[in-house]
Amino acid sequence: MKRWLVIVFALLLSLGAIAKDAAPLAEDPVLEARLMAISEELRCLVCQNESLAGSRADLALDLRREIRTMIRDGKTDKEILDFMVGRYGDFVRYRPPVKPTTWLLWVGPFLLLGGGVAAMLMFLRRRTKQPLAGPLSDEERHRAEALLANSSSKDNRS
Repeated sequence: MKRWLVIVFALLLSLGAIAKDAAPLAEDPVLEARLMAISEELRCLVCQNESLAGSRADLALDLRREIRTMIRDGKTDKEILDFMVGRYGDFVRYRPPVKPTTWLLWVGPFLLLGGGVAAMLMFLRRRTKQPLAGPLSDEERHRAEALLANSSSKDNRS
């Protein structure tokens, strides 16, 4: 039993050694605020549904470090964004510019929505044109009248 306690204790200590330290914020709060503003505009290339500012992926950390270096070198926000787009394409931006290569990206959702509404309207129009049931035969009519008469006589008794 003591052996298992020693093993568990050793494992817990080794897990503590593996944990990473929190990355320190930049010494300059203005630089850090600018870094966050720029990285909110960029998509994490690993996570793809997270901004660069919110991602904890190693690539995101490297890209934020690169942006921090460019800010210290005196680059403007536009120069930094242009560098990132030049390196990774328009996909890296959360709001890519409207240009011929991104038209489908901007208009595509509306086209899909319009197509879905048109298909639903066509389906509903066809459905209303079709009769729900044909006319009743004499035998079916007599059976229905008998059922209705039978059910109304039961209701009168209660």
